[in-house]
Amino acid sequence: MRNLQPNSRHCFVCGVENKFGLHLRFYETAEGEVTIETTVPAQFQSYPGIVHGGIVASLVDEALGRVHMGPAEDPRFMFTAKLSVNYRKPVPIDAPIRVVAHAIRSKRRSATSVASVFGPEGELLAEADAVLVNVPDEMLQNADLEALGWKVYPEEEVNQ
Repeated sequence: MRNLQPNSRHCFVCGVENKFGLHLRFYETAEGEVTIETTVPAQFQSYPGIVHGGIVASLVDEALGRVHMGPAEDPRFMFTAKLSVNYRKPVPIDAPIRVVAHAIRSKRRSATSVASVFGPEGELLAEADAVLVNVPDEMLQNADLEALGWKVYPEEEVNQ
């Protein structure tokens, strides 16, 4: 299984039109599992050659919520209530990395998940876990997903 998840227009992590963003693509690779494969460019570094820790946190944060998202036409949007990241080794700039997130538990209004960041040789670079809560219905009742650009974009439509 390798199902491409939707992107939005302006999200920092997945926004296809955010000129300052990461433009990431998320794939459901198994039930309750989401994977990102990317190379973080130098504009997001902290120390020379190393991805800024806040960017690493953004990568895992997005993946941790997406494992509970469900179908594109009726997504479950969630806020992160608690995020914990353990940085094991520096995440390299301009090198392929893989983020894999897994759903742990899902309740009616909350969920938990875990994620790992792997380096070019498959080494564990970071681990994270999160507690997530549903975005309140009143915030979503007038949301126009089409206006937000919430859809699966073909590769050629995503700015890299």
